[in-house]
Amino acid sequence: MTDVTYRTANVDGFNIFYREAGKAGAPKLLLLHGFPSASHMFRDLIPLLADRFHLVAPDLPGFGRSDMPARSQFTYTFDHIADVIDRFTEVIGFDRYAIYVFDYGAPTGYRLAVKHPNRITAIISQNGNAYEEGLSEGWNPIRAYWQDPSDANRDALRSFLKPEATFWQYTHGVADLTKVSPDGYTLDDFYLARPGAHDVQLDLFGDYKSNVALYPAFQAYFRTHKPPFLAVWGKNDPFFLPPGAEAFKRDIPNAIVRFVDTGHFALETHAADIAAAIRDFFPR
Repeated sequence: MTDVTYRTANVDGFNIFYREAGKAGAPKLLLLHGFPSASHMFRDLIPLLADRFHLVAPDLPGFGRSDMPARSQFTYTFDHIADVIDRFTEVIGFDRYAIYVFDYGAPTGYRLAVKHPNRITAIISQNGNAYEEGLSEGWNPIRAYWQDPSDANRDALRSFLKPEATFWQYTHGVADLTKVSPDGYTLDDFYLARPGAHDVQLDLFGDYKSNVALYPAFQAYFRTHKPPFLAVWGKNDPFFLPPGAEAFKRDIPNAIVRFVDTGHFALETHAADIAAAIRDFFPR
């Protein structure tokens, strides 16, 4: 049996919920989730790695069980989210650690790496993009909002926040839908239904352009520091394309790139395969 504990850290007055497993003293691995999920997306992976790592999976600010203050009290940008998670790692004593980044967790984690390159021991990117060629045409409605942040373009993005959109994200590109547990997308929809949650997410859709603007900085970090790097990618992801995974090799020639035959939320169907890839990767 694997003991997983559920805790809340006070980060300068901001409450960050997190899951923790593994023994203190084991190699540290920080798990950073994506949209529209929370740390529960790692519920299957954590038990598969807890014998080897000290694992911590926080809910990002505004997600899951972490604080979601009003937009008048907290600016929902990726810079601000990364700042809170940076302080979170310090509060819980994660001084040197590897990162597992997915979707929104990628620009969060890459910011930490650029800011503190000596703290990052390795990077696992599961559909965590850092290259223009990794962005599909599915981003076009969001790009339109970047170019013209009008009310009409903002309202057009509300369709991404509907339950059917969440279900589609979990199931698109999956060969056997019976392997996708309803637990993940149902809980995501619960959090998305909270008062104010939609506008928080729309703010982050708008600010995602800041991540694309930082791609050159992320790539410069990869070229300069060449962290041990594993990209394990759901190859049928409708948002982050396989060329985005292959692109890491340009800046980190020794990067390992693997594809699994599934969609965006690869852990829902391939947690065992991804855990095996991680276990194989770390002895290197």
